[in-house]
Amino acid sequence: MNRQRLVHRSLAFAAAAGLALSAAACSSSGSAGSTAGPTGGAGSGAAGAAAPLDPKTKVTITVDCEPPVTKTAERKEWAEDIDAFHRTYPNVTVNAKDASPCEDPAAFTAQLKGKSEPDVFYSYFTDLNQVLDAGAVADISAYVNSTTVPALADIDPSVLATLKSDGKLYGLPTSNYKMGLLYNRRLFAQAGLDPDKPPTGWEEIRADAQKIAALGGGVSGYGDYSATNQGGWHFTAELYGLGGSMTTPDGAKSAFDTDAGRQVLQNLHDMRWTDHSMAAAQGLKWPDLMTQMAANKLGMYVGAPDDITYMVQTLKGDYQDYGMAPMPGEKAALLGGNDYLFKKGSSPDQIKAGIAWVNFKYLTLGKGQFDYARSKDDGLPVGLPQPFFLTGASLAADNAAKAASASVPVQNYAPYLGTSVPGKLEPANAQQIYKVLDNPVSAVLTDQNADVAKLLTAAAQQVDQVLAENR
Repeated sequence: MNRQRLVHRSLAFAAAAGLALSAAACSSSGSAGSTAGPTGGAGSGAAGAAAPLDPKTKVTITVDCEPPVTKTAERKEWAEDIDAFHRTYPNVTVNAKDASPCEDPAAFTAQLKGKSEPDVFYSYFTDLNQVLDAGAVADISAYVNSTTVPALADIDPSVLATLKSDGKLYGLPTSNYKMGLLYNRRLFAQAGLDPDKPPTGWEEIRADAQKIAALGGGVSGYGDYSATNQGGWHFTAELYGLGGSMTTPDGAKSAFDTDAGRQVLQNLHDMRWTDHSMAAAQGLKWPDLMTQMAANKLGMYVGAPDDITYMVQTLKGDYQDYGMAPMPGEKAALLGGNDYLFKKGSSPDQIKAGIAWVNFKYLTLGKGQFDYARSKDDGLPVGLPQPFFLTGASLAADNAAKAASASVPVQNYAPYLGTSVPGKLEPANAQQIYKVLDNPVSAVLTDQNADVAKLLTAAAQQVDQVLAENR
């Protein structure tokens, strides 16, 4: 479950719609963090950094994103994990700071500018450039290896890449998602489709959407966002699935005015106006698609696994009704998620202690967030396809452990889990770009005579201007 991403998403969209958030300016190195232990000796130099924290080392670290008291089960598990961690590292004091959401964009920016972030601080994958510009993060490359993070070799390289810059590693992932195709298994069955064989390409999606829409009663086969920057966000996800990119590799120019970009818009236009498998009412924004699917009025849309949790916990849907398939096209999937970064100026032992805690809580199978038997006993959902950053033997072991303690129908996500789709991050200046792309997405869904090529070329010119202004 990644409810924090839902909060961040809505905050980000609000910010882009008018609540402009100032980016942290470039600055000098951050001030040293609190230290209650040695700063030299074994912690000095590359060789010392590579060694794990000595359990006898006395050190204090501050860590944010402790679950708030309103999340009773998550708060209980955090406390239990602190106790278990102390059994291995009795001399490490973890001073936790709770918050909900874990990252408020304005407060986060202020922390970076004031060098007041915790020693181990929560961020989103898309935050790294801002944090680097603020001079607020430590390079942890020398500290992270197969000894300090045993699962390192099985962490998806595309996930680790989000935490790297110029070959240096600055953080460790805690959760992530890849966009895919969410679908309503109940409507699939009612339409005579096999819920265990969802569509994989847009031709199949169009055909299935028509059959679902034919059920009548206000049911739509496919839905998409087209307002408050979310049209641009979904355009990006669908473009990635077809192998396209939003910008050139250097980020200087737009790169979506291509056959793949035109295909994204043409697909939407044709489903709306030729197939009539999309609703007449458009201008949808988060969480409209989830609301429709939870009410069994929508067959499919592009989304992330935590949408399922929202539909069940907030909209009173049923886990049995929802399935997930890989991103249509399967060339790449828009990737997002959360991580912990390490404050610049922290002592070597603080960095080691922080890595040890993050490894214990978030990266060790059978412990922390991977203690599925405990989560099931605590009434938390077990079996959703997240976090989704493990590969190889670790992924196989994780899937087996989830299945053994599952409280949700894991087989519903088999198509998604069984297809390896490379992850791809949002473009730089994403919200400004998404705002521009709302226009062509909205146009093809509301104007039967919309000119796809002209719309996309005009959007590309506007995005080129945005990118030029931000260089």
